[in-house]
Amino acid sequence: MARNALSLGTLTARDHAFYGLVWAGSTLTARVDQALARRHDLPLSWFEVMLWLNFQQEPVAASELGAMTLLSRSQVSRVVDSLRGRGLVERIPSPTDARSVGIALTEAGRRAFAEADATRREALAEVFDDVLDDADIDCLEAIWAKLKAVPRKDRQA
Repeated sequence: MARNALSLGTLTARDHAFYGLVWAGSTLTARVDQALARRHDLPLSWFEVMLWLNFQQEPVAASELGAMTLLSRSQVSRVVDSLRGRGLVERIPSPTDARSVGIALTEAGRRAFAEADATRREALAEVFDDVLDDADIDCLEAIWAKLKAVPRKDRQA
């Protein structure tokens, strides 16, 4: 069967930029997810939760993790339960509210995160780091800052 040249037709520059972001996000996410699963048996959603926990000095509420990771409350709960089952996170009772618990990485979790993050960097090296220079990264940072600054309607009370 002959291959046809697929086309999206005539896109505006804004539409092209949007679909480019979608493509880049999907492609890079899949690459990292595959590498983490293959080397560490660690889904990307688990890695993302560990990423946020790694940089916190205090335990974090599950609701905060959900807000930062874009995972639902039930997804965060399942991820935390799975990580806890592997000894990578622990639930710590709140010192000020007996009904609340925080989530924190264990020492094993910090080591596992460091190893997984090295895998992430390696998976992205030739398709991200080696392709983009410092000026490109600065532009991306400026774009993400603008997009993140827009209030999310689904998070408003």
